[in-house]
Amino acid sequence: MQNRGVIFAKRPDGAVTPDVFDCRDLPMPEAGPGDVLVRNIYLSCDPYMRGRFKADSNKAFTLGAVIPARVVAQVVTSNNPDFNTGDYVWGFMGWELYSLVPGGQRLRIIDPSLGPISHAITVLGMPGLTAHVGIMDIGKPAPGETCFVSAASGAVGQVAGQIAKLQGCRVIGSAGSAAKIAHITDTLGFDAAFNYKTAPSIAGALDEHCPNGIDIYFDNVGGETLEAVIDRINPRARIAVCGQISGYDSQTAEWGEPRNLEKITLAGAVKTRFSVYDHMDQYDAFVPRMAQWLKNGDVVYFEDIWDGIEKTSEAFIDMMTGGNLGKRLVRVGEDATI
Repeated sequence: MQNRGVIFAKRPDGAVTPDVFDCRDLPMPEAGPGDVLVRNIYLSCDPYMRGRFKADSNKAFTLGAVIPARVVAQVVTSNNPDFNTGDYVWGFMGWELYSLVPGGQRLRIIDPSLGPISHAITVLGMPGLTAHVGIMDIGKPAPGETCFVSAASGAVGQVAGQIAKLQGCRVIGSAGSAAKIAHITDTLGFDAAFNYKTAPSIAGALDEHCPNGIDIYFDNVGGETLEAVIDRINPRARIAVCGQISGYDSQTAEWGEPRNLEKITLAGAVKTRFSVYDHMDQYDAFVPRMAQWLKNGDVVYFEDIWDGIEKTSEAFIDMMTGGNLGKRLVRVGEDATI
């Protein structure tokens, strides 16, 4: 067994470039008392990671260390009574072929009967839970309301819109390519969608597709889109701020907080920035509920999977420029369940 991983080599100045990463051979970790050694299978690429490349982040990644990420893996060696050799697990490990989990901390066992094991870090994991919290807890959808989701073909947006549809909302999405727009409407079942890159203006597109205003906005992008939404919110609207990817590469506060925030107060609306980490108490109840929606066909989910540890940095950079359709993963080991 040879370990290999992706090291955080350089903090980016603006957009992420290949020299930010260094893929190299690494020592094979050894499991001590209570530890678990795992063989990694799926590595997650997530936009939030870009914020942690910055030195001033309160959870900044460490230069010279393996890039931390959510991972689906299989137990190779267990010195911990809670895990058996061969168990499929997910947890916070890193972009590498093998990971040592001291004391088995924060590892969760995957039940393959619920669906593909990759789902543990996608629709049945934190992306799915994020969508559920944003729509159900913050959005509080009611039948007939209009819900708008930005980055609607991505890991979280695709689920958020489908959950809103299940609650009886009219759902509109935005994305950055014709293929994504077709996917959002034809496959995910949104009522309408628009390409923010080719629309004459985001404001005009919202006027066209949300003529009666917006009751719920699931925000993945921030910036110009968020300001345009605020100009069109209905009384007592709810805005769930999940991410603001439009500004992640910026070295300045070009957008920052919207300039029309006072309209939220005037409308009696609520804008809530949230983190899924504050809602992990819902995880155990969420998984079987979402698994049933998937089984019934009420929710469909798409994963965009690349292969090979050497492709991980390229897969991340491509995702940050909008190249993914669905959740971007990198498969670095055999998945014997498929």
